[in-house]
Amino acid sequence: MTQPNKTLRREIIVTGFGGQGIILAGRILGQAAALGDKKESTLVQSYGPESRGGACAAQVIVSDSVIQYPYIKYPDILVCMSQSAYEKYINDMKPEGLLITDRDLVNPSGARDYLDVPATRMAEEMGRKMMANIIMVGFVTAVSGAVSLEAARDAVMDSVPKGTEKMNIAAFTKGYEYGLSKLKGRAKKASEKAASGPAQKESSGAAS
Repeated sequence: MTQPNKTLRREIIVTGFGGQGIILAGRILGQAAALGDKKESTLVQSYGPESRGGACAAQVIVSDSVIQYPYIKYPDILVCMSQSAYEKYINDMKPEGLLITDRDLVNPSGARDYLDVPATRMAEEMGRKMMANIIMVGFVTAVSGAVSLEAARDAVMDSVPKGTEKMNIAAFTKGYEYGLSKLKGRAKKASEKAASGPAQKESSGAAS
């Protein structure tokens, strides 16, 4: 008799400062989950004292089952696009949670593993600094598996201003491909480490 699959539930906090498009990034992830992947999703947004330049966060829950409480205390995935946001939320992350940062804006401390992407720099190189959030959405889609590629692309297309779809999809794709290459690089390192383990044991055994 097959066992029923454990209910999938991802609690995601996307955070940074006003003007970075943090809420839009959260809305895209939530819409991708609900409309594209046909899952339950909620979005709770919060702003600091100033909408532009102040702290802001988007709390997104994606689940296979009904979500009865939309607020997140301990995120599975924390996406930080500012140092102050990182410092505010890092201690609330689940021990096994996934930390994702904007490489040039966040300097993580401690031993926790994380994945980073130079989203703001990449957006500036494209001549559109305001698209850093879309690059981040692409990266999160690739490394987290919270939403599918097709659903996220469709949500981006549906959420950005008319006439900017092409450049935003280019930004999304850039972030997504960067995420895939990051995962590939990690897998290669892990495989090399695993392969070198037995070899090191054999050489140390021969020397003894």
